[in-house]
Amino acid sequence: MTADAASHRATRLGIAAILLGVLCISVNDVAMKRLSGGYPLHQLVFVRSIIGLSVSVALLHLEGGWHLLRTDRPGLHALRAVLVFVANMTFFAALAALPLATATAVFFVAPLFTTLLSVPILGAHVGPRRLLAVGVGFLGVLAMTAPGADLGGAPRWALALPIVAALAYATMQLLTRKLGARSRASALTIYIQVMFLVITALVYLVAGDGRFAEGITDPSLLFLLRAWVWPAPQDWGLLVLIGTLAGVVGYTLSQAYRLAEAATVAPFEYAALPLAIFWGWLIFGELPGLNTLTGIALIGGAGLYVFLAEGRRASLPPGPQNRP
Repeated sequence: MTADAASHRATRLGIAAILLGVLCISVNDVAMKRLSGGYPLHQLVFVRSIIGLSVSVALLHLEGGWHLLRTDRPGLHALRAVLVFVANMTFFAALAALPLATATAVFFVAPLFTTLLSVPILGAHVGPRRLLAVGVGFLGVLAMTAPGADLGGAPRWALALPIVAALAYATMQLLTRKLGARSRASALTIYIQVMFLVITALVYLVAGDGRFAEGITDPSLLFLLRAWVWPAPQDWGLLVLIGTLAGVVGYTLSQAYRLAEAATVAPFEYAALPLAIFWGWLIFGELPGLNTLTGIALIGGAGLYVFLAEGRRASLPPGPQNRP
């Protein structure tokens, strides 16, 4: 197999991995939103990480065994894991207050951040037309958060939660690309699951009795600070589901950004937008308004252009025409 053929094959596998990961993320978001009214977020993440860690260990053995966990960059791995934790906690807190489609849409500054940050972090080239497409995508996100947008009764400050999550997530994915040349996807996932367990266990020791939740009515803050409770029998299925999805998501996203350029796979994360609308309507009875639909159209169009521009650039010989 030639180097070009191997590169194209890796790109196709990366795209397939990101699409599978996005599907699993959308299902996970639905389950987390369903559970957000009765459990604290750190308890859900702790349980999810225990199950996800077992899935990740099984994948590690399929890829080669325990020796794959050895690394000469422990600091970067720790930073990546902390960024994933911040992204998860802030986004899930947003889900407790905002409509599913709105929270997901605002979070989609993440692929735009990824494309922009790939320049200083990875040394990637992003031409003026792709920068313009990114700008259009940002306008789409702004349309969804403009005055009059449906926030499901949530305070406007709750919109900052998915934005913080997006920035942390985008930075984490670029670190994945830097670390992926030396670490397997299963190892990258295990580092994250272990970090989740450590941090949520510490949060439990400080706030697990719910002392900081007294008198709080805001759904996002209550989700963060509520006391731990023993799961109800009907919720165990959802808990097992989010744990299994955690392992699959961690693996597929790590694999996607290991195999392909960040600017190539990032636009495929936009598949989460129609999925969020579908699940929001089907499960929670949430119908997007004009602001949301306008934003999705702008974001989807910008993402499609970035993808097509990247594919055209890869297929053309070097030269001025190969710089979208």
